[in-house]
Amino acid sequence: MSRSATPVLVYDADCAFCQRWVARWRARTGEAIDDRPLQEPGLLRRLGVPLSAASRSVQLVTPAGARYEGAEAVFRLLGRAPGLRLLARLARLPVARGVAASVYRVIARHRALAARVDALLFGRSTAPPGAALVRAVFLRALGGVYLVAFASLRRQVLGLYGARGIAPIREHLEVLRLLVADRVRPATGEHRDDARALDRLRLAPTVFWLGASDAALVRACVAGQLLAVALMLGLAPRLTSATLWALYLSFVTVGRELLAFQWDALLLETGLAATLIAPPGLRMRRALEAPPWTAIALMRGLVFRLYFESGLCKLASGDPAWRTFTACRYHYGTQPLPTRLGWYAHQLPRSIHRVSTFAALALELVAPFFAWAPRRPRRAAFVALATLQSLISATGNHGFFNLLAVVDSLWLLDDETLARALRRRRPPVSRAPWWRRAAIALGVAPLLALSGSELATRVRRRARMPRVLARLHAAVAPFHVTSPYGPFAVMTTERPEIVIEGSDDGVTWREYRFRYKAGDVNQPPRWVAPHRPRLDWQMWFAALGYPPPWFMRLLARLLEGVPEVLALLDGNPFPEHPPAYVRALLYDYRMTDRRTRARTGAWWTRELPPATLRREVPPTEPFAGGSGPR
Repeated sequence: MSRSATPVLVYDADCAFCQRWVARWRARTGEAIDDRPLQEPGLLRRLGVPLSAASRSVQLVTPAGARYEGAEAVFRLLGRAPGLRLLARLARLPVARGVAASVYRVIARHRALAARVDALLFGRSTAPPGAALVRAVFLRALGGVYLVAFASLRRQVLGLYGARGIAPIREHLEVLRLLVADRVRPATGEHRDDARALDRLRLAPTVFWLGASDAALVRACVAGQLLAVALMLGLAPRLTSATLWALYLSFVTVGRELLAFQWDALLLETGLAATLIAPPGLRMRRALEAPPWTAIALMRGLVFRLYFESGLCKLASGDPAWRTFTACRYHYGTQPLPTRLGWYAHQLPRSIHRVSTFAALALELVAPFFAWAPRRPRRAAFVALATLQSLISATGNHGFFNLLAVVDSLWLLDDETLARALRRRRPPVSRAPWWRRAAIALGVAPLLALSGSELATRVRRRARMPRVLARLHAAVAPFHVTSPYGPFAVMTTERPEIVIEGSDDGVTWREYRFRYKAGDVNQPPRWVAPHRPRLDWQMWFAALGYPPPWFMRLLARLLEGVPEVLALLDGNPFPEHPPAYVRALLYDYRMTDRRTRARTGAWWTRELPPATLRREVPPTEPFAGGSGPR
């Protein structure tokens, strides 16, 4: 009896399920396995395989004449596929082997049904679900997000953080410098400069310790834009990703409230993950290197946490607006910066608002689980979540958050799906050397552990991180390695808005207009995304509680007539000289209905509540401002 030089896999060519899975295995094993249909004349007699056995299950015949069938044959087959050998060994453990054999027998008895389910879950394509093209597109798209983020910040950086800005970085660093000096000064009153610098870096990891002048802030933004373009072009992706992450971390570390949004944390977490999984070299080549499964698990885990935590926090908050599915009734009119489409969405019937709220919750709580599903459910989840982000972006200005969420969600796709969407051929893919895969796994493992522990504490409020992970989390907290997510966990049902006015005589008042936030009732909401006007956003938060310190500094800058701060506003009502007084009034704003809009042309109505407190402060005081009803 003649034997093949390689193991021979015998399968039933009349079974559509068998045909597709053999083709998939062939793509994995290459020439390591010789697959043949049992219908081939003389094959079974030559190999010594009974027809009854070959008809019942696949058969694997080794060159030495050993024969394996069913699940055992499949695992030995996959043991010859690069990247699947460890999985094949684990699957041959006693418990796993028994479960696999039972599942295989069920599938073998219902092949027609299995073929239909297989087509539903995996599609008819037999191409392996690689992620090399996904990684390349993701990194280039992430470069685009960084470009938007740094370009947006560049327009505002001096008014926000310059020497005469609302929250000067230089002053903040001086406070931190004194804090570190008090912490580390020994009894002798001496301390090494290099140790003190290291302590400062641990407390606040930012490049601006080297200098926080206005020119340095602008240069950092420009450098971020240039590096973002380099990443978009695929130049030195790992080095570029790391530098972009470090630059953005430098701003977030000292940015305080004005750079403390969840999307800033998401960009940092995404950027750090991109640094770990980016391919080496000075350029992303056409022959792409396949990312290891640990990299894919990290990115899909991030997508899962982003959406699942966002849905979970809405239910865990106990907010009746979410639990009764009425949140969208308020959301379009009370969100920080609505768009014109948001005004029209606000006019929809309440029944549609209820359906929209339910759909948003369902997508956030259910769709993330498909991140671990086969190809077609993952593709459906990507489409659903991308559609959700598109609708959110159409009705509200959330900066680059919606774009970044879609970019992260690219990891729900695979190369086959993405190549079809881009109408291009799948590029040739090589496998990374073992030491590079091991290095990525070592970098990814702590992030996966921290992410899993953070998610567990969100699912179970009383759950605690293991002591080792708790210490690790505390050590890396300044670097924003992992963050909780959950925007709009509690829905605001009213819209207070702060209106700032100035006066020369305390009698006649002129209003300072903002570019994007609600102000003039006849001004329609503007579409400004992906630019994020951070002052306009923070004014929305400031109206919900007691005015924060940065707000008092804003009023002081208006009294001083600082050009960099005035550039953040929509014009200057006092072009000749700063006002003598400023005051802040707290209005209640509401979106108009269609009838009022048609009659008056107004997009908003506003009124001063009877209990509003007004405080008018002359410029002799260090800070000027006012507060609304408390």
